Amino acid sequence: MPWDKEWNRTREESLRDETVRLPFADRTEAGRVLAERLAPLGLEGAVVLALPRGGVPVGYEIARRLGAPLDVLVTRKIGFPAQPELGVGAIAEGGAPVFDAGLLARLGLTEDDLAATVEAERAELERRVTAYRGGRPPPETSGRPVVVVDDGLATGGTARAAVRALRERGPSRLVLAVPVGAAETVRLLEPEVDALVVPAAPWDFRAVGQWYRNFDQLTDRDVIGWLERAGRMAAPDKGPR
Repeated sequence: MPWDKEWNRTREESLRDETVRLPFADRTEAGRVLAERLAPLGLEGAVVLALPRGGVPVGYEIARRLGAPLDVLVTRKIGFPAQPELGVGAIAEGGAPVFDAGLLARLGLTEDDLAATVEAERAELERRVTAYRGGRPPPETSGRPVVVVDDGLATGGTARAAVRALRERGPSRLVLAVPVGAAETVRLLEPEVDALVVPAAPWDFRAVGQWYRNFDQLTDRDVIGWLERAGRMAAPDKGPR
């Protein structure tokens, strides 16, 4: 069966998969569930890129299952200045800002109005890149499968910025994998990637944390620890094969 047809069948089954019991115990359990759904997709030579902080323990389990290197792809939400928790866009390392045009219009904002916010978030993004990766270069993604991982999809803003930034780097296959996501967000993100793997996409989605019993906030030190564990586990990464 051609890979794209197999993927469509797998996606349809995953969205109605009654074997996924929610909530997940924690991100580790969610990562193992997700890894089992990625294993049959033929991702030889893949690199796993997790969105920190919450995507990193999920990505660790996927990298362990696939025998793939794990790294991070740092993203930052661009918030509405008067209400920073309201995301109006996002930025990923190596990519341009991605805005929610409809929301900007409703708020009466232009992209130029957010220039100072974007620069502040870019500075924090660079700080985190340095903290997580130090002087190590990012992994090679051109010509190889790339699996982008997060712990859930709510609005999907940071995931969209991440996959658009990665698309510019020429992966052979771009896969977005999350344990749980809002059904409408999943539908909207599907055209952005070659494959979207989401074991659970409930319609009554309010926040990612509601689908985990343990959803502790992670620190930079936690992220670095997971990456160090993955580095000890993995064979040397030789890039595309």
